[in-house]
Amino acid sequence: MPLRRAFARFSGGVRRFLTAWRRSIQARVVASTVLLCLVVGSAVGWFLLRTTRDGLLDQRVDRVLAEAAAETAEARNRLSFATGTDVDASGQREDLIEPIIARGAASGFAVVLSPPVGQGSDLAGGGVQFSRNLDKSSVPDSMVEEFSEPRSSAWTYTEIRTMGPVARVEPGPGIVVASQVTLPADGQTYTLYYLYPLTDQEATLGLVSRALLGAAAFLVLLVAGVTWLITRQVVNPIRLARRVAERLAAGQLQERLRVTGEDDLARLAISFNQMASNLQRQIRQLEELSRLQRRFVSDVSHELRTPLTTVRMAGDVLHDARADFDPVTARAAELLQTELDRFEVLLSDLLEISRFDAGAAVLEADDVNLLDVVYRVVDATRVMAERRNTRVVVRESERPCLAEADVRRVERIVRNLVTNAIDHADSSDVVVTLGADGSAAALTVRDYGVGLAPGESAMVFNRFWRADPARARTSGGTGLGLSISLEDTHLHGGWLQAWGRQGAGAQFRLTLPRTLGQPLRHSPLPLVPEDAEVGA
Repeated sequence: MPLRRAFARFSGGVRRFLTAWRRSIQARVVASTVLLCLVVGSAVGWFLLRTTRDGLLDQRVDRVLAEAAAETAEARNRLSFATGTDVDASGQREDLIEPIIARGAASGFAVVLSPPVGQGSDLAGGGVQFSRNLDKSSVPDSMVEEFSEPRSSAWTYTEIRTMGPVARVEPGPGIVVASQVTLPADGQTYTLYYLYPLTDQEATLGLVSRALLGAAAFLVLLVAGVTWLITRQVVNPIRLARRVAERLAAGQLQERLRVTGEDDLARLAISFNQMASNLQRQIRQLEELSRLQRRFVSDVSHELRTPLTTVRMAGDVLHDARADFDPVTARAAELLQTELDRFEVLLSDLLEISRFDAGAAVLEADDVNLLDVVYRVVDATRVMAERRNTRVVVRESERPCLAEADVRRVERIVRNLVTNAIDHADSSDVVVTLGADGSAAALTVRDYGVGLAPGESAMVFNRFWRADPARARTSGGTGLGLSISLEDTHLHGGWLQAWGRQGAGAQFRLTLPRTLGQPLRHSPLPLVPEDAEVGA
């Protein structure tokens, strides 16, 4: 459990960091600048270190070669004074090597005298004389092999190793210089190996490296701070503009940016404030116009009720007495009754729309069984379906389709969907399918008529919209039914969606939460019908 909590905290920290990284321009600019500075600084530092190292090594090699050449020349000079009668080769070797070892101990270099050339080049054997506590393996085997026969001087880099705590030369990287001398006593050629340490150069290079690292760290911090300050001057006004824009989007139209200075950001703030003022003025105009339109619709709807009632009474009298009229007058009385019915429905729809626009629509929620609602709607529309040579088929759900809803509004939604499907079914069946799960109840209304063109499924809920303006409404609809159905669905917190394909019909899906106020995340029924997927 502690490990899981630690991992959860770490994951949360990583997510917060990534979120801050995505949202902060300032952080990305500072990080990019610091990264670029590190890359450039690393390249420059590497070049400076390499140049310094090469310079130090070249200078040290020149000095070492000069010292080794001087030692060899001095040794040859001393050997040239040996008498021809001196045949003590061992003594001559001692006289040759001891002064060099003594000067090496004082000057900080070591020396190795190999056996005569041609008698074995291995320094691990006997007959090798060298400085005190020096490890003879400090001389590279490649150089020993190279000087197994007479040749001129040469040098190479090596690793100096010592034995014991008291050494006359410091261990570490070094330079070995090989020169050969001829001993008069035996006429043999011997190889002198001079080993010079590079500890001073290594210390100098380390000091330079530390200085460069310190300067680089200070420079990176300085660049990061300067970049942060510079970007802050640009990012802060942008952040203020974002906050003001968010408040404007939330409806606080009086918010404005504070203008300071005369630079580009100040001009941007002035332009932003002008845009906000124009937007506020136009929104206020649109709100006033919308309010006037809603009030006009509501007032007209209410004012038309009184004359409509009078006309309705006169129409009912004429319709009841149509049997006494001649055929033309009787038909006129029937048409008058039909149009009065449609006019009443239109007024009712306009009043309902005005309630939605005014935000005065309320729910009278109760437990509703969608199956009962569907059967009531099917019974009510049976005459219309028979007149259109259409049959409404109901496919029940295995689970009860129960939802907390306003039964009057739900029945109006279903009636509008079914009548719309009958109106567009073109003498084919209309299928109503119900479905439910633990969180939602749904129904679909499927017709096999002309269908919908691409893009029309989003427009079908617009007020007074028709897919085909030349097509007559045989059901007596007002053009507001689907719009009211969408508003009723939103009032329940549900979904009302449409699918259609030209020549393959259309399907409308109503999805309601089982409990009022519960958010919807899915629907028990698919929006695209299975037969359409198979046909595709």
